Amino acid sequence: MSYEISLQPGNHHFRADADETILEAALSAGLLLPHSCRDGACGACKGKVLAGEVDYGNVTEGTLPPDEREAGYALFCCARPRSDLTLQARTVTRAGDIPVKKLPCRVQKLQRLAPDVMLIDLKLPASEAFQFRAGQYIDILLADGQRRSFSIANAPHEAGHVQLHVRRIDGGRFTGQVFETMKEKDILRFEGPLGGFCLREDSTRPVVLVAGGTGFAPIKAIVEHARHTGTTRPMTLYWGSRDRAGLYLDELARNWQDEIPGFSYVPVLSEATAEDAWSGRKGLVHQAVLDDHADLSAHEVYACGAPAMVDAARSSFLATRGLPEEHFFADAFTFANQTN
Repeated sequence: MSYEISLQPGNHHFRADADETILEAALSAGLLLPHSCRDGACGACKGKVLAGEVDYGNVTEGTLPPDEREAGYALFCCARPRSDLTLQARTVTRAGDIPVKKLPCRVQKLQRLAPDVMLIDLKLPASEAFQFRAGQYIDILLADGQRRSFSIANAPHEAGHVQLHVRRIDGGRFTGQVFETMKEKDILRFEGPLGGFCLREDSTRPVVLVAGGTGFAPIKAIVEHARHTGTTRPMTLYWGSRDRAGLYLDELARNWQDEIPGFSYVPVLSEATAEDAWSGRKGLVHQAVLDDHADLSAHEVYACGAPAMVDAARSSFLATRGLPEEHFFADAFTFANQTN
């Protein structure tokens, strides 16, 4: 059975089958809703059910609290229709301006950035233009049809290639291949660009960027894109890791402070050891933001990393620092739900 979906803003209409999510149906209809993880972890796709009934799917209270569900909100990446629906999303755009493609690519560089982080530089086909927004991701397509999602770490103006920051996961099928058998000139296939995690360039709000571990990858793309476009918005990057090795491009981020007007960088270690010889900030990265900002009501926050970090940032920034929910953007890495 399929249902008629009416979507605002823009008075869009499309149909959705009972076994597909609202997000899947919207994307199939050529409509782009805010989204990122597609797994109910980041909350980017949250919208309101104005009329009709949905199956909310497998969501956590951290991402969709009971009071929000009672107020009519749902996560469109998890919710499935159970009747005709009238929905309201934060934004709706047409997908046609940046097409999603399936392309081959060649590994042209492998660089160990940390003991458990590998940079993969992928050369794109010269005959195919590949467009993306800073902050989006691609899916690496495996031979058996499975996918592995990785954020693009370079800015869109660097045409002809994409860079990924891949963290090794114990027992991970694809990440094991990256660290053990992958070599330069290997051929991979991918689909992208995907996701709605990107800088809102029509805003003038000061920006707080929060990265955990390899969540630095899309943040790096956003910063380098902002520098390329000459933005004058103040930006503060908080990058958290367990140890010093996890800040695998620390020097690059420190250089941004000298090169980009209005940019500042705050590295934070949660489990610094004596070997780290660390005299900087310690603790959880979202707590460093709370310590530095009594009021976030005039800011935009972009957070990327593990779901627990993203959830902690969202809940504390909204509840105690006055950040409007519509100005919190997130990309939660849900690698725990797939065998990387």
